[in-house]
Amino acid sequence: MTATTPAAAPGYRARRTLPLRVEARRQLRRRRTLVIAAILTLLPFVLVAAFAIGGDPGTRNTGRISLMATATASGGNFAATALFVSAGFLLVVPVALFCGDTVASEASWSSLRYLLAAPVPRDRLLLSKLTVGLVFSAAAMLLLPLVALAVGTAAYGWGPLQLPTGGALAPGDAVLRLAVVTGYVFVSQLVTAALAFWLSTVTDAPLGAVGGAVGLTIVGNVLDQVTALGDWRAVLPAHWQYAWADALQPQMEWSGMLQGASVSVSYALVLTALAFRGFARKDVVS
Repeated sequence: MTATTPAAAPGYRARRTLPLRVEARRQLRRRRTLVIAAILTLLPFVLVAAFAIGGDPGTRNTGRISLMATATASGGNFAATALFVSAGFLLVVPVALFCGDTVASEASWSSLRYLLAAPVPRDRLLLSKLTVGLVFSAAAMLLLPLVALAVGTAAYGWGPLQLPTGGALAPGDAVLRLAVVTGYVFVSQLVTAALAFWLSTVTDAPLGAVGGAVGLTIVGNVLDQVTALGDWRAVLPAHWQYAWADALQPQMEWSGMLQGASVSVSYALVLTALAFRGFARKDVVS
């Protein structure tokens, strides 16, 4: 006897299930989203207070020019410094949280099977949640430099961006360079986003997915410090996380950022494919 495919309910359209606006509204109302936004907003104020208490950082780096040494030179320098001190770890957390606390949170609430029974196709559910997670991650990446630029300009004035290698960029050019830096930081974090998302599809514990992504990112940073690995470090995404420093030169260099972006995107594509493939075959019971 030949099995027949049941007819879809009148008016049912798979592409209309779990709209992005609905998923975005749900994520926006969650407390952890507000906490992340508050932390990223408060960080520039904390840095200004630290510089006010500790004095001009430039006086502590005699004969050495660095981003930290020029942090109080202008609003642009302050924004660049804020990105420098947060890109290695702080910005990893919201990316891992927004992309890792997606599918796993639904499973922990025992609502995942009801979403699939709605019926929401599995690939549609994953695509909606991944898209919203990436959008919120991009918003977090954008929020920090924007607030830092505003706070830094109010505290230290609007002026040229003093470069670590010497020289300066006009304020208008500085804003464009900071936009490039912010974009690269987001692209470099795609591997963390994809790792967290993949872990979210294989566990029912949101903290496990988020913590696993953050932990493995830290392991990558540690391995990059092992010089004995030699050229093998070039395959680690962490090896290229500060390649954006090439944008803060008189003549911007693209080679390092292109290599770093290619490594991050390659890992992200593989991990995302694993997430979709594994979830399509997963027996969802929660």
